[in-house]
Parts: sequence; structure tokens; C-alpha cells
Amino acid sequence: MKTICLYFEIHQITHLKRYRFFDIGTDHYYYDDYANERSITYIAENSYMPALTAMHEMTKEHPGYFKVAFSLSGVGMEQLELHAPQVLTKLQELNETGQVEFLTEPYSHGLAGLINEESFKRDIEKMSKKIEEYFGKRPTVVRNSSLIYTDDIGAQVASLGYKGMLTEGAKHVLGWKSPHYIYNCSLAPNLKLLLRDVNASDDISLRFNNSSWERYPLFADTYIEEIAKCPESEQVVNIFMELTALGIAQPLSSNILEFLKALPTCAKHAGLEFATPGEICDRFESVGALEVPESLSWVDEERDTSTWLGNQMQREAFNKLYSVADRLHIANDPALLQDWDYLQASNNFRFMTTKPSNCNIDRGIYDGPFDAFTNYMNILGDFISRVRALYGGIDNDQLEQMLTTITNLGKELDVKEKEIQRLQTKLSKLDPDSATRQPEKKPAKKATAKKASAKPKEAAKAEEKKTTQKSENPKAE
Repeated sequence: MKTICLYFEIHQITHLKRYRFFDIGTDHYYYDDYANERSITYIAENSYMPALTAMHEMTKEHPGYFKVAFSLSGVGMEQLELHAPQVLTKLQELNETGQVEFLTEPYSHGLAGLINEESFKRDIEKMSKKIEEYFGKRPTVVRNSSLIYTDDIGAQVASLGYKGMLTEGAKHVLGWKSPHYIYNCSLAPNLKLLLRDVNASDDISLRFNNSSWERYPLFADTYIEEIAKCPESEQVVNIFMELTALGIAQPLSSNILEFLKALPTCAKHAGLEFATPGEICDRFESVGALEVPESLSWVDEERDTSTWLGNQMQREAFNKLYSVADRLHIANDPALLQDWDYLQASNNFRFMTTKPSNCNIDRGIYDGPFDAFTNYMNILGDFISRVRALYGGIDNDQLEQMLTTITNLGKELDVKEKEIQRLQTKLSKLDPDSATRQPEKKPAKKATAKKASAKPKEAAKAEEKKTTQKSENPKAE
């Protein structure tokens, strides 16, 4: 039976304020609180809440049948906690239906996977912990920022113990292959890859309300019919998009939610089913490895990372930011670590792009890419000076030696921990009772000897006392 995997991303931009060169060293707060509150409040009212409410109704109308997945960025969740907590409450209500899966992604919604493995690992694990705290279950599938993927990133994700990852079903990677199968990472065969169906996803997220589109208006039954026509051997149709597609990119007046709510009924009549990414990883086997040596994403025609790192300004800002990554790893300053999360967010680099795009970029306070670059670099200059101030008089060479030592010790501990686990597993196989057997307590011989030697002394003292009493009082006999 052909399976539909429906997934939505929830991320919120943290807007930076206008920050000038003369603010460096005097102002350590970088955010436009008014813009952040206004932006997320608008999105919550016009997209998140109506869309999530509709999906909650769909789970009730189709119990056990309709299923959906979400991934949230950590910085986005922080904005929701501050300005729109009702969105998180609604997500928790959806979670209680048992028909929803929450994935994990970089907490910062950043690009660390392209440059710093330790930062990427920390970002993923931090997000997984937050998801588990909110929804009671640790994620098993990863979705990188903007579906960015390479073979190396896949290997990193697999090393963290995750079983699946989402990415783009781009033609230049797939060639003659179909995105409707499960593949695996070429460097880590145990990591399964779910590929986005570009056309099926963009029909909803980009073209649904386009009156000049040849398939306009799009109805749920014809949409499902196209999916059902796929060859019988093709297993999964992955429909991935941002949640803001429902209500912002495609306004509520376009009847986008009515279209969404009709999908389960039409799919059921066509003999299709819904499943979450984790269920698909468990249910289907990989048909082969997918080789992705160069970066892949779901943005623009090129489907690469050029929208964030395509010009010299972007690369300079990116490299300068991660030049202090290792220093941040050993820092324990909550304010700096929070700023680190916000400054890593990919939208900071996208505002600097000079390439044309099919999707209009709202640059906010910036007049253009050069203005965005200047403002970000001013903030980054202040941030880096604060990071360096943590280490006092330690020069770069000494600090690098310290970082190298810490890194090596960490690796040695990891190796020893794995060796201990291996030996414990081997021991349990040789002797299954060894894991629960309590060590036998040896008798305390020394203590017994002391007590034994103490008895004659006490007896001698008692006899001596008795003799003295007799000599002092002869009549007592």
C-alpha cells in the first residue's frame, strides 16, 4: 500500500536590531523585541493556530489513520514560549492523540553541520532534549535546517544513534531514480533517508493559490489521484513544507485548510495510508545507498547552500562566527550561549544573499545584502570580543593547546566508555547472571580477631577486681 508522509517545519526568525559600529563594546543586547513579538503573533494567529486546529480535528475524524510529523527549532520554540505559548499547548494536545511524531533538528536552525561537527552534535542533542521534555519521547529521526544534507552530515547523524533523516529529492542527485523509495546514507548504511517529493510538496506550498498555474484550482481528489497513479512498486510519497505555507504563503482565504482536511478522506478512498517518518523507517527497507558528496537543500533551483554561502560576504561572516565555536564549547556563560544560538540561525546569512530567488526574501530592517552584512558583522564583533574576554590573558596558542587537550581527553573517554560497554555486553553473554549477581561479602577477620582478643583482657580485669575486694573485706567470704 502506498504511504503518504506529511511533515511540517516550525521555525521563527529572531530579528536583530539596528546595531552600529559605535555600539560595539557598549551594548550587548542584539534583538528587536518589538519586531519579534509582532511577527510571531501574526504568524500564530494567521497560520499556526488555524492549521494545527484543523489537523487536530483531522486526527479526531480519522483516528489511527491520519498521521503527521513536525520539527521545531529551539530558537523558534523560545519565541513561542515568550509570545505565543498557545501554539505549544496545541502541539501537546496533538501529541496526546498518538498520531503525531516530533523530529529533531539543530536547536539554532543553523548551518553547523557544514563546518563544525561538535557544534552540530551539540545543537542536535540540545534540541532532542527539549523535544523530549515537551512531548515525552526522544526523537529518532533528524531533519537538518532547510533539509541540508551531505554524506558526511548523514554519517554524523548516524553516529548519534538516529535511524532516519529527511532531505530533498533533487533531480541532480537522484538522476533516473524516484524519490518514492527509502534510501540510505552511503557512509552509514543504517541511516535511512526520506526524500521530499518536490512537485507534490510545492503544489501545495508554492502554487496552490496561483491563478495562472495550469492546474489551478487544485482539489484534494485530483491531488490524491496523481499520487495514486505512481507505479505500484513506489513505496512512499513524502510531502514536506513549512507550516507557514498554510495561512501565510497560501492565505486562509484560498481555502487551503479545506483542501488539507479533505486529503485523508480522498486518500482512504484511493487505498492510500498515512505514516510518520519513524514508522516508515521501521516499515520499509532501503533500496540502496544515495551518494551526496556536495551539499543539498530544498531552497532555490540549485537545491544547494548557495543562498546562505554563495558570496564572499556570507562566507566571511560564516567563517568568523565559527572561528570561536571551540571556545564556546568550553564556556559556561548562559547569555553568551543563548546569543550563540541566535547568531547561528541560517536566516542571518540568507539576508546577505545577492542571488535572484523564486521566493521573495523579506529582509526586514535591511535595505539590501550589504546592509545585512554590515549590521551582522557589527554584532558579531561585539559578540566575539565578549567570548575572548572569558579567557583573560590566555593567548591563542595556549588556548588552542587547551582545546586540543580537552578534545583528546573527550575522545579517549568515549573510546573507554565504548570498550566498557562492549566488555559488559560480552560478559553478560558468557554469564547472564553476572549483571545481577551481588558480590559476596568476605568475613571481617580483623574485626573478629580484635573482639576475640578483647575477651581475655576483660576477664583478667574482672578477676583482678574480685581479688582486690576479697583482700579489703575478708568477711565477705
